[in-house]
Amino acid sequence: MAEKPEPAAPLSAAVVIATYNRPDRVRDCLDHLARQSTAPDRVIVVDSSPDARTERVVRDFPGVLYARNPMGRGRTPESRQIGYSMTREDIVAFLDDDANAWPDWLEQLLARYDSPGIGGVGGSALNGVPGERQAGIGSIGLLLPDGRLTGNFAADPGHDVDVDHLLGANMSFRRSAIEEIGGIYGDYPGTCLREESDLALRIRARGHRLVYTPAAVVDHLPGEYAKGKRFDRRYVFYANRNSVVLLSRVYGTDAPVVRRFVVTAAREVIHDLRRAARGALAIREVGPRRAIRTVLGGLSRGGVVAAGVVAGFPAARRAVRRDRARQSAMRADA
Repeated sequence: MAEKPEPAAPLSAAVVIATYNRPDRVRDCLDHLARQSTAPDRVIVVDSSPDARTERVVRDFPGVLYARNPMGRGRTPESRQIGYSMTREDIVAFLDDDANAWPDWLEQLLARYDSPGIGGVGGSALNGVPGERQAGIGSIGLLLPDGRLTGNFAADPGHDVDVDHLLGANMSFRRSAIEEIGGIYGDYPGTCLREESDLALRIRARGHRLVYTPAAVVDHLPGEYAKGKRFDRRYVFYANRNSVVLLSRVYGTDAPVVRRFVVTAAREVIHDLRRAARGALAIREVGPRRAIRTVLGGLSRGGVVAAGVVAGFPAARRAVRRDRARQSAMRADA
């Protein structure tokens, strides 16, 4: 009679939290982690703040490790890399400091690593928006042919879904998959938009599956931005600049998806300019104040989109050169 195979050993897991100037949010985040049905083997808080408030909070949680990121504001991927480098566990999970994990969050993430082909698993981030569990059910975490990324990471399709990228507020990866791609890359300044997509898309490009499960839930209570506001002009600039960098370093600067992204951005600029022109023509109907506001809004937004795309190309070339140098150094050390 054949012997039954030994059951697989449970996966070990570390949780990394990158933070800047949000000690109260870090406390809430750690409080929720302390109540997990499956406790993480290691928790690391990486702090870019200019003061010691967050460090004092971490001291209230025995066993939680604290690390400094001296690079300061706008360096989330570098903080993730610092935290990742301190781990030895099978799975490395990442939480934003303003994400409060539900009690079975980690248990649900780990349960999805039932196949060696799965390189990463992410979950839902609920923002308290009515209808968000139904919105975008058919387009969660996709890289579209024109280079744009869909989100919809609050949606609940009722089952797990294979995706192209994951949300940084609630994602995890096999440590071996992160090692395979050479770690976590920086060069996503400003709002740090697209930094988590870089990690996910590079792992996906190596042939690993990425899975989104609506069962691994965090309440995402976005804190104040270190500078500016979400969806302001600064946000739009870096969304376009960092998208060019992301697509270029993952697929190559001459990749068709990069060209398609530029065409899509150009159409967006044309739309904004037409909006400005319509505002100018409607001055008699809507009055000068509203017309001027429409004209300036269209011109400003179109200019910001164009500036972001233009700035993205030299930044992408620099990032690709640094990536190649890093890969050469890794091969030399191997």
